[in-house]
Amino acid sequence: MAWWVDLTMVRDISLLLIIGLALIMVLTIDSHEKEDFYIENEVIKDPNLYYKDYAPNPSDLVISRSDYANKLYGFWLGQCIANWTGLVTEMDKIGNIGEIKTGEFYTREDWGKPDQPNIWSNGNPSALSSTIDFVFVDEGGYWGSDDDTDIEYMYQHLHYINQSSILTGDQIREGWLKHIKKEEENFLWMSNQTAFDLMCKGMIPPSTSSPENNPNYEMIDAQLTTEIFGFFSPARPDVALKLSYLPIRTTARLNSEWISEFYVIMYSLASYGNEDISLKDKIFWMAKQARKRLPSDSYSAKMFDFVKNKYEANISWEKTRDMVYHKYQVMQDDGYDITSKNLHCNGCFAAGINFASSIISLLYGEGDIQKTIKIGTLCGWDSDNPTSTWGGLIGFMIGKEGIEKSFGRKFGSNYNIHRTRIGFPNKGMDTFSNMAKMGIYVVDRVVQEKIGGGIDLEKGVWYIPDVGIHIIKGSMLENRSIQK
Repeated sequence: MAWWVDLTMVRDISLLLIIGLALIMVLTIDSHEKEDFYIENEVIKDPNLYYKDYAPNPSDLVISRSDYANKLYGFWLGQCIANWTGLVTEMDKIGNIGEIKTGEFYTREDWGKPDQPNIWSNGNPSALSSTIDFVFVDEGGYWGSDDDTDIEYMYQHLHYINQSSILTGDQIREGWLKHIKKEEENFLWMSNQTAFDLMCKGMIPPSTSSPENNPNYEMIDAQLTTEIFGFFSPARPDVALKLSYLPIRTTARLNSEWISEFYVIMYSLASYGNEDISLKDKIFWMAKQARKRLPSDSYSAKMFDFVKNKYEANISWEKTRDMVYHKYQVMQDDGYDITSKNLHCNGCFAAGINFASSIISLLYGEGDIQKTIKIGTLCGWDSDNPTSTWGGLIGFMIGKEGIEKSFGRKFGSNYNIHRTRIGFPNKGMDTFSNMAKMGIYVVDRVVQEKIGGGIDLEKGVWYIPDVGIHIIKGSMLENRSIQK
């Protein structure tokens, strides 16, 4: 009898454990659903901001804050997919000038085929994927930070903790010193590393990008770390350029600076009207507006025009890429003289050649996120950077749901900033939903303090004064005045 009672108790306990486990699973699934979708169901309000009353003007642009939050989620997700996919082929193909030669560039036929070694992998293919294909993180997993996302994450954090719409040089320096490791591996290269070394010695931006202090000022760095400032100023690229002024000039000058501003302008214009036109037409319009920032006699402007002309002539993207390589790295046309400087890997990290590559994937991708990432991944040079820029932009424009629809699947929503950076809350573990909410807080402050608009928490909208689009060309004179 005692044995039977014990067996019954064991059975009952087992039953309770099964029921309890089932409840935990249900609650876990429910909490994940809330993680993905809670932005739509709550009033997003920054506890550190006093929301002023605002009388809307009939001409104001009206932007939904909850829709914007879900677009910011799409930005982070799209950027991570594109970043990690582009890393598979990073520096696989840089041309055949100088000591390092990498053979023929990839073509569309190489998608899905074995990855070839890059310039520092000692003959081994990518550890991320043995074939050239998309890199995904499944639900419940963590996307690792990389230099295409981590500095932008840091800048957003600095805006929020400093309760500032525009970061000062001191705030930028303090942020870099707090969140970037001084010892290797610190995931800094080229101009970023030089600027960081100068900050460690006490120098404050923008002096850290001055050509006399930073010989790497023409490298790619700023164009992959500052695009987010366009999202901080929705539909107002004039204000976005003010927000990004010092962050860009922390590491960039002249062409590298104007290229970075090109991206900032495009990101800001993603929120400007034109909702009835196709995504392709909207992106091409944004690029046309951003092109106005590039001085006509600059190599960056001529690179954009060259690629655009080849696209409009129905020349394949591969042929256009080969022509870009020959024109700018072999022949050094339009004042692009990086090859003559005998840099490591022939300046494969340079702003110019990677900008030209990015315009190829932007135009030939035609607003399709998969097509754009594929072309960027196969195009060559620092292939994770252009892919990240456009994956983030298109991801924002189509949002989380649009990304999932395009790929026919769901993705992980967690982010580990401590893969590459240090000193953030929660041991560096974050979520795209929370990162999107932080972005809304930053925009709230910018709308009130710099744009001169208003926030209606009840309706969940921003009112953005519409001043039209007036892009002023970049100038050499501006750089001279900075150095003075």
